[in-house]
This record gives sequence, structure tokens and C-alpha cells, in this order.
Amino acid sequence: MGSSQKKKNEKKKDFQKTKLKVGKAKPKPSNFTDTSFRSKAIVLNQQSLATTAPSASSQFNHSLSLLNSKSDSQRKDSLSYLTTAIVSRPVNSPLPQPVSVILPTLVSLILDGSNGVRAQLIKLFKSLPAADMEGHVSQLLPYVRAGMTHLAADIRLSSVETVSWLIATAGREVVSSPGGWIKTINCFLSILGWHTEESAKWSSNRASFGKAGNDGKPIVRTLQTLSEFLRAGIGASEDDAPEENDLMDGVKEWAFPLTQTSQHVLPTKSAPFAYLNLFGQPKNEEGEMYETREDRFRIFSERFLPAVERGLSAARQEGGEVGRASAGLKKVLTEAKALNAEP
Repeated sequence: MGSSQKKKNEKKKDFQKTKLKVGKAKPKPSNFTDTSFRSKAIVLNQQSLATTAPSASSQFNHSLSLLNSKSDSQRKDSLSYLTTAIVSRPVNSPLPQPVSVILPTLVSLILDGSNGVRAQLIKLFKSLPAADMEGHVSQLLPYVRAGMTHLAADIRLSSVETVSWLIATAGREVVSSPGGWIKTINCFLSILGWHTEESAKWSSNRASFGKAGNDGKPIVRTLQTLSEFLRAGIGASEDDAPEENDLMDGVKEWAFPLTQTSQHVLPTKSAPFAYLNLFGQPKNEEGEMYETREDRFRIFSERFLPAVERGLSAARQEGGEVGRASAGLKKVLTEAKALNAEP
């Protein structure tokens, strides 16, 4: 009887109204969950109130460190600050940091996924002194070639712009660096789709990256940059032409018995008989350095000239800006053939 009475009393509790007393809070239900929270604050007991600002060198180094940030906007803002710091420095004053320190953090941004970051990177490259870039071409070219063969169309186009700047800055070093001649031409042919006869037929679609409304601008820019590259590699050089003319003028003035003296003078290039490879390892043509115009033209005519001429004939039929750009490239090839023709 006691247990049944206890159960009845427990059931009555659910229907009994709780009597509230003045000044006493209402009791909380059994299933109540506390959702209140308290924010924490950081309190500094001592703060530095010094009036001296960070030096320009420390700010420059800090911006360099921010180039590895995961935020696209932060990388772009850091590049913008570095560009402004380089451009606004006093005339004939050194850079805040040497190019050898700046470049390692910049080269990876050639493959950055943000269009704004790559555009700002090209502006930073153009602000660097041209004389300081000549010794760092081999450090840039692997990243540039990786960008030229990237799956993303925008990265390929940005890399072509970087190649154009690099040729204008240090064209001789670009074409004569290890792998700078053969590997770079292969990248150009990959963008244009000129490697085979079949791929040359749809080269315009390949070089325009399949985007509608761009009016063939990517292929035009690529053809222009290829013209600049070939002109630097196998075209008339400003340094070579006067030397050859002076040498020929001197030969005419030499009297007997100084005949055919030009064939017996000291060579003007280092390792003139290196092409014979008498005591070296088997040659790797793609990674070789081709320091003379004659060597570069020989390799170009053997490996690339038929493919380039085939692609040019297909590009000239399109007309418009593409046709004009291909005509400029055709002119470079014609001048190179006449310049390197055997007497």
C-alpha cells in the first residue's frame, strides 16, 4: 500500500501549481540548459608607446615574409608595397634587399592561382634593375616554363608576359642559358599547338584557350613573344654585327703575306670546340647551353623550323591580328635565314 500511495503522490506533483513567494526566483525546470557565455579579454599590463617607427628595411623584409600568406589579398598588397618601395627609392641607391634575396620568394608566385597576384608580380619584375637580373635568369626560367605548360589558361598567358619581360631585360642570357633555347621553344610550340601537322590545324583554338570573345588575343601575344625570343636567339645582334664588319674591313687592308688571317685569329667564344664533345659525357641537347647564334640556328633548323613554318602558314590564313602577328614572326625567320645562310 505504501508504494502505490507514493506513486499517486508523484503523479499529483505534475499537476500542482507551485506557490511563488515575493522576492524568490522561479525554480528552473529539470531539463534546463545553461547557454550563457563569458568573453575573455587579453589585458597587457605594459604597452610600448615609443614614437620611433619601424625602419624601411624591416618593413620591406616583413612584406617579403607575407608573400607566403594564404590570403590572396595579402599577397597582392605585399607585392604592391614592395613595388612601391623599389620604384620610390632614391636614384642610384641600392635595393632594400639584394635581388638574390628577393627572387626566391617571388619565383613561386609565377604559378599563383590569383590573377591579381600574378599581374602585380609582373609589375614588380619590371621595377627591378635590368642589370641585376642578368645573373638570375637560370633561376627564373624553370618556373616560367612550368607556367607556360600549366593547365590553367590564365597562368599560361601570364607566363608568356613574364617571358616577354625577361627577353627585354636579359635576352642574351635567356637564349644562352642551360635549357633556355630548346626547352623554351618547346613550351612555345606546346601553347600554340604546332608540334605536329594535325595540331597546327586547330592551333587558334588551342592558343586562345577556348574562350569566347577574346578575339584571339592570347595567340597574338604568344606569337609576338615568340618573335622576340627568336630575334634574340637567331636574329641580328647589336654586338655581333659591328665586330664582323670591323674584322672584314681589317682583312681588306692587310697586305701580303697576311692572307686569310680571320681563319687563324683566336676564337671569340669560350670552348669553341665543345660541340665535338671529345672528352665529355653524352650530350643532353635540351639542357645544353648554346652561346653562339650559329649553334642556336643549327638546332632550330634541325628540330623546329618545319613545325614553325607549318604553323605559320595555318595562322596567316586566319587574317586579322593573328595574321599580322604571324607576318611579323615570318619576317624574323626570313631575316634569320639570310643572316645564317652559308656563303
